Amino acid sequence: MHARGLHRRRIGNRVRGVAVGIARMAAANREGTALGVKSRPCSATTRPQTMTSLPPCPKCSSAYVYEDGASYVCPECGHEWPQVEAAEEAKVVKDAVGNLLQDGDTVTVIKDLKLKGSSLVVKVGTKVRNIRLVDGDHDIDCKVDGIGQMGLKSEFVKKA
Repeated sequence: MHARGLHRRRIGNRVRGVAVGIARMAAANREGTALGVKSRPCSATTRPQTMTSLPPCPKCSSAYVYEDGASYVCPECGHEWPQVEAAEEAKVVKDAVGNLLQDGDTVTVIKDLKLKGSSLVVKVGTKVRNIRLVDGDHDIDCKVDGIGQMGLKSEFVKKA
């Protein structure tokens, strides 16, 4: 017997082959479950997207592009590229008052800051010159007179 053009092969009293899996899946779908598991809609029904809405491959201009996670893949040349171009947005850093900070600004500390692992304290009113904005939880890299290089959070400074 044929199932969609695939042959079943008998080994002893058991039926083996690809068609067995297809027959089991068809029986499970008739019962409303997929082999004992409730069926979920496939990705094609949850995210309808036609081949024409995908961009062509930038290397070979092939139209046969598909999604793979957060990137596009061309099956003809093997090229992969991100779906969303990494747009480097300038991170907006504001001080405690709400003023925008930039590299090279001078700021004033608005609260006594104890340094971990040291008995040193950065006192209120300490001016910090020539700051550098960085990514991370401490937005500002700077050099404080009498203490040295350190990182500060922008919520504890105001623009001078």
